[in-house]
Amino acid sequence: MAGKKLVECIPNFSEGRRSEVIESIADEIRKYRDVRFLDLSSDPDHNRTVMTFLGDEEEVEKAAFDAVARAAELIDMEAHRGEHPRIGAADVIPFVPIRNISMEECVRLAHRVGKRIAEELEIPVYYYEEAALKPERRNLADIRKGNYEKLREEIASPERRPDAGPQAMHPRAGAAVVGARKPLVAFNINLATGELRIAKEIAKRVRAKDGGLKCVKALGVMLHERNIAQVSMNLVDYSKSAIYTVFEMVRAEARRYGVNIAGSEIIGLVPLEALMESARYYLQLEDFKTSQVLETHLME
Repeated sequence: MAGKKLVECIPNFSEGRRSEVIESIADEIRKYRDVRFLDLSSDPDHNRTVMTFLGDEEEVEKAAFDAVARAAELIDMEAHRGEHPRIGAADVIPFVPIRNISMEECVRLAHRVGKRIAEELEIPVYYYEEAALKPERRNLADIRKGNYEKLREEIASPERRPDAGPQAMHPRAGAAVVGARKPLVAFNINLATGELRIAKEIAKRVRAKDGGLKCVKALGVMLHERNIAQVSMNLVDYSKSAIYTVFEMVRAEARRYGVNIAGSEIIGLVPLEALMESARYYLQLEDFKTSQVLETHLME
């Protein structure tokens, strides 16, 4: 596989509770021989599932479309309830260049998949990040503003018209966002409190758009099953805002409210270097290199 183009796809689906639906969507990806299914992470409170797969560009393209098509059959956005922002059954479908493939090629891949979703499934499509056709649509949060319910009302307005497909929501599947981006770290910190207000205040102080840490997106959500609040984040460039930096800022902000951190979690896959930075920080390692990790040599 040394010379092959390898692209990663990390689709997010608006279903985190019905295992039979989740597995049916995943099976659409697993059926492709040249695609490696890497990870599946579901959260019932968010009512969301993130799948990660990697492989040949052509096969990844087919697998992504088939998974979106299956989700459109099985998920009804009119009945969907969950803590995570969302506008569609297959809510967001990003493509990430991994090896021997450029970002420009991933942008073209995103546009091809988006075109098929719009034309064959009749689902309105928005393009984001590197695949965005308009600068104001680079940021996913701006596209999803107001969630499914608000977009359903405003989709025909000039500001919110889709980049491809019908100018109205699909009656069951809603809309989809397709894009190309660099690897990110989906990092959540659970607080030892049931007060959602505190998580929202901390998220506001941490996220970049409100003057917080560079390249960090954050929101406060409630995990009802555990009765705790969570600061849910995307670290879109971990080299500029490391995991340990984010963790320590959230901890410092939580102390202002007399709240401790109950735990943290990484959703999906994470680059090794992102974890190594935190290991160097907390262990105060001097001149420690990733090449000193045994498993990196086994992978080679």
